[in-house]
Amino acid sequence: MRVITSMNNFQQIPWDDITEFGQKTLLNTDLFTVSWILARFCNYNCSYCWPYARSSTPDHQDLEVYTRTIDNIKAQARDNGFTDFHFSFSGGEPTAYKYFGEVIDHYCSDTAPKYQSIHMTTNLSPGSKWWNRWLESTSTLQRRSITASYHAEFANEQEFGDKCLQLMKGGTFVTINQVMVPEMFEELYGRLERFAARGINVTLKPQSDPTASYVVHGYTEGQITRMQTGFPQRIPEEFKQLIPILGVELIDKNGNKHLLDQAERFNAFGFNKFKGWECNAGYQGCVIRENEVKRSYSCKDQPLGTLNEGFELFKAPSKCITPTCVSSADSKIPKRKV
Repeated sequence: MRVITSMNNFQQIPWDDITEFGQKTLLNTDLFTVSWILARFCNYNCSYCWPYARSSTPDHQDLEVYTRTIDNIKAQARDNGFTDFHFSFSGGEPTAYKYFGEVIDHYCSDTAPKYQSIHMTTNLSPGSKWWNRWLESTSTLQRRSITASYHAEFANEQEFGDKCLQLMKGGTFVTINQVMVPEMFEELYGRLERFAARGINVTLKPQSDPTASYVVHGYTEGQITRMQTGFPQRIPEEFKQLIPILGVELIDKNGNKHLLDQAERFNAFGFNKFKGWECNAGYQGCVIRENEVKRSYSCKDQPLGTLNEGFELFKAPSKCITPTCVSSADSKIPKRKV
């Protein structure tokens, strides 16, 4: 098996010939991953946000519910043979929960895993003091990363970039994620160029429709090409060892490997239809949307349970039943065409 497409020329990937893929940290490993929408409450009200994705009213659970859920997931995953963990928190805006620091502390206090990592998607709205606590609380983990969602309607460009650099200096891998609203494309692209010039990794995400089923119309061919091409990975030396494991590995029908820097690019290439494929969602990973525990964001089947009434993870991989997979969190989970 040989690598014939690197992360820098992924437009050459033979998408129709791919038979197996997944984020490299999840392929043939003991890692269990959780993608957790803590609540829908957000302190921003972006004009392009999905209606169901945010709430102006706090809707968080009690701290005890969150800490118990972390323990329950880890216990069930260990019963299935997974001994290492990656938890990814998002919202809404997770930092808007006043006890979110305590949630992080509880997750990080588990010293049993040989490997444990954390990720958060955030608008970076808290001040630098909050991020110093993040750096201290997560310092024992093997990897820390943040997707910094830049929202030009609310965030100051200079301050936003300064926080990214603060986190990077403290050992957190940061990627700025920008929803490329068609009507604002050129303005947003210019801002991303300036972030990239400061040495911050950036990614361009196509805007999806309110049902998260398809990419909206309104992009020119040139804009689509720019989203597919993205920006060169300008990664500081101390983070370069993370790139090979954070990327997505794809295997084609001839057994050749292709590398992609991030699953967020899948939608731009239309690589998001996996119905009938064997998928590890619900077995090697799960998602939590407020109170519900599900195998993925995209799957429309019954949830695995709830935080308050209990839940049960799958004991083996299962077939995908959903026509379109639009969540990058779902796309990273290993899949095989059967």
